[in-house]
Amino acid sequence: MKILAIETSCDETSAAVVENGRKVLSNVTASQIEEHKLYGGVVPEIASRRHCEAIVGVCESALEQAEVSLGEIDAVAVTYAPGLIGALLVGVNFAKGIAIACKKPLIPVNHVRGHIASNYIVGGLKPPFLSLVVSGGHTSVIHVRDYTVFEEIGRTLDDAAGEAFDKAARALGFPYPGGMYIERESKIGNINAYKLPFPKTKNKYNFSFSGLKTAVINLIHNAKQKGEGFDASSSADLAASFQHTVCEILTSKAVSAAETTGAKTIALSGGVAANSYLREMLTQKCDENGYQLHFPPLEYCGDNAAMIGSQAYYEFLAGNIADSSLNATAAV
Repeated sequence: MKILAIETSCDETSAAVVENGRKVLSNVTASQIEEHKLYGGVVPEIASRRHCEAIVGVCESALEQAEVSLGEIDAVAVTYAPGLIGALLVGVNFAKGIAIACKKPLIPVNHVRGHIASNYIVGGLKPPFLSLVVSGGHTSVIHVRDYTVFEEIGRTLDDAAGEAFDKAARALGFPYPGGMYIERESKIGNINAYKLPFPKTKNKYNFSFSGLKTAVINLIHNAKQKGEGFDASSSADLAASFQHTVCEILTSKAVSAAETTGAKTIALSGGVAANSYLREMLTQKCDENGYQLHFPPLEYCGDNAAMIGSQAYYEFLAGNIADSSLNATAAV
C-alpha cells in the first residue's frame, strides 16, 4: 500500500510516499528555518504563507522521487493536529483536495503519533513499548500498547523540552533554533558548573521546564547586574549544566515509567531526539537497566512526512478514515 503523506504542522513543508508503513520511497522537506531565524522563532503567519507557496512543489517532488503517479497512490495522509492552526489548515485542505479529486481514502494522523512512528521506518520496532517524545512543541511519555492504542503516562505541564532549549539559548545569545548551539557549546562546558533545579511534579511522570529555563535567565541577569559579565566560558558551562539537567530529567522519568509499565523497550523520538548527549545518556541508562532502546535516524527526528506516512498505514488498517469534513486542530 502506497500512501502520499503531507506534514505542515509548524515550519516544515514535507511530503513523502511510504509503502506499507515501513518503506520510505521518498521524503521531501522544504525548511523555513533561515527565514524564521530573523525573528528568533517561528512566526505563524509567515509559516502558513510559506506552506502555501511550497506545498505543490514538495508533493510533486515526492511523487517524482518515488517514481509513482497520483493514480498509483492508494491513500492520502495528512497531519491534522496538533500544531499551528494556520499551518495545519494548509496541509489538511490540500490533502482533502487531492483525496477528493483522485477518489482516494483520506487518513488523518496525529503529529505526536507520527513522531512515535518514525521508529518503525528502521529497526523493526513493534508495539508494545514505551515512547519518549521530545520536540519543540511536545514532551510526553506514552505507553504504546498497539499501533493505534496509546496511553499517555506523563506530559509537560508548561514548556516542551525543545522550547526550553530554544529559550535558554536565546538568553545565552545563541541564534534560533537554539538546541544545536546549546549542544555544541556544551561539548566544551562543565556540566557541574551550575546547580540547576530539578522540578517536582504531582504526577512523577509529568515534566516542567519553565522554572529551569527561568533559572538560566536569572543566572545570566544576576551576573550582569553584579558586573561580573558573562563570557564565552561561562556560557559554555551554563549550556552544559542546562543540557545535562534536561537530559537527566527526561532519562530518569522515561526509565522509571518503563519500570512501572513493565515495558522492555524504550523508543525516543522528536526533534530533541537528535541531541547526541540525550542519546548517550538514555543508551547508558537503558543498558544499565536491561531495556532495549530505539531512536530514529537524524533525518526522521524533526518534522517530516515519512513518519506521518508510516503511522497512516496503521491508522488505515484500524479503520481511521476521514471525510471532507476533516478539520485542523491546534491542540489535542
